[in-house]
Amino acid sequence: MTIYIALLRGINVGGKNKIKMAELRNALETMGLNKVQTYIQSGNVLFESNQSEELLKEQIEKKIEEEFGFSVSVILRTSTELNQITGNCPFTEKPVSDAEASSEVESLYVALLPKIPSQKDIERLNGYKTEHENFQVKGRDIYLLFHRSIRSSKLANNLQKLGVPVTVRNWKTLNKLTTMVNKGDS
Repeated sequence: MTIYIALLRGINVGGKNKIKMAELRNALETMGLNKVQTYIQSGNVLFESNQSEELLKEQIEKKIEEEFGFSVSVILRTSTELNQITGNCPFTEKPVSDAEASSEVESLYVALLPKIPSQKDIERLNGYKTEHENFQVKGRDIYLLFHRSIRSSKLANNLQKLGVPVTVRNWKTLNKLTTMVNKGDS
């Protein structure tokens, strides 16, 4: 079975699209997903399945709409892909530790997309690169480095210009998910 990580976009943010993680786990288990686990309230779900990514994405989005009454975008990665994301940060010569990523000077995030962005879409984002905000694209993932807060970032606020659903996770969350996935592999 493949270990997947489902990253739900825009749940439990600002009092909107509220889902209790226990209810989400139960809903996904009724779909036949195995070893379902959640991490924090922002919609990070680990599970095992033999189904394809595209089918799982459609089924999870449909189940959430049926169970909770609203639609959300779901971005999926396999455990192998997640390990590649956290093991290949383009902003450091070595993988960034949790301590480095949570410093007040720099913060690292990854925007996860359902497909590789087009060169034209990437060029649109280039206009938002500054000495304080930078990004690098690796496949379906965009590494975001901020020297100030992401909350006031023009780069982060314009990710929707990529024309596809995007969900963003901080480096600490991605490292924790990687640890959880690797415990499941053993």
